[in-house]
Amino acid sequence: MSGPRVIIEADGGSRGNPGPAGYGAVVFDRDRQRALAERCEYLGVATNNVAEYRGLIAGLMAARELGAGAVDVRMDSKLVVEQMSGRWKVKHPDMIPLNRQAADLARSFDEVTWTWIPRAENSHADRLANEAMDDAQSPADASDAGAGEDSDVEPAASCSDATPAAPGWMATSGTPTCFLLLRHGQTPLSVERRYSGRGNPELTDLGQTQAAQSAKRFAARGGVAAVITSPLARTRATADAAAHALGLPVQVHEGLIETDFGEWEGLTFSEAAARDPQLHQQWLSDTSVRPPGGESFDEVRARVLTARDELSEQFGGANLLVVSHVTPIKTMLQLALDGGPSLLYRLHLDLASLSIAEFYDEGRGSVRLVNDTSHLTS
Repeated sequence: MSGPRVIIEADGGSRGNPGPAGYGAVVFDRDRQRALAERCEYLGVATNNVAEYRGLIAGLMAARELGAGAVDVRMDSKLVVEQMSGRWKVKHPDMIPLNRQAADLARSFDEVTWTWIPRAENSHADRLANEAMDDAQSPADASDAGAGEDSDVEPAASCSDATPAAPGWMATSGTPTCFLLLRHGQTPLSVERRYSGRGNPELTDLGQTQAAQSAKRFAARGGVAAVITSPLARTRATADAAAHALGLPVQVHEGLIETDFGEWEGLTFSEAAARDPQLHQQWLSDTSVRPPGGESFDEVRARVLTARDELSEQFGGANLLVVSHVTPIKTMLQLALDGGPSLLYRLHLDLASLSIAEFYDEGRGSVRLVNDTSHLTS
């Protein structure tokens, strides 16, 4: 089709993820001087990513109705932009039909470009999305958003069952990416309290039971967009159980692997201290010190930070089940709290325990839960 070039800016939001959701889209002229069309709609309960896609679809339909020949799409959803550009695969079943619908619409234009923009540059579409949610959601709806009929089932609304918004004393905005941090189940090395880093023990029978009990908790909770795991067998088995219960695939991220303890692998605390007394003492107080042939906690922090940023970009605003190990989980909590290194040495995490950290676009974070084992029944 021939016609003018236009700019589409689209946004979607979910107050709970999933929760009350809406989208906004605006079509500008090619110089972004005049708004040619606006679209917004309340969607009911949906996820943030669904709302983002619905906003894009509405913007493309509006541009087609205007007779546009070329469109420049600008969105603050890294996920949607990368998937529509073909650089990221579409794996989530809720996203596949929406991606196909958007792609079909995009093919009706002579040219389409896809650009990620910061949220601050997408304020017009963001305002429309929020107006759609504000107009449709009464105060009663807001207080009950995401709650089910069975009071024993955890709401799937957000990291915090009480409020999906940022705490009032934090200078944050938008929906955070929520990391549900699950430690793997028991292994033979954890029974004997031995350093277990890059070694690859399987789960014990109890560990498998812990994985099943964890999976049951997440199946009841719902609202999980993706399951991501360390590549080691103990985390893979724990993640597989949860992913099966949730009907999701498992994604492996190398950055979530446990610390490399080098020559201390398989030793107890006392054995490592006896083998290298001075070095072991330094390691317990200095995060830059490496075990012999191993990895320092500073090095762990660097790769966990990279993993957090990559996952936040890929799944912005979603609830992610991250199955990992003691040190990466402690490090994620440390990042959320902006805490010092002492947290690594003083915080205890039980096997198959759940901790929750969330991160906002501004880089700020908060901790919602630490070392919860209430799902592990006897």
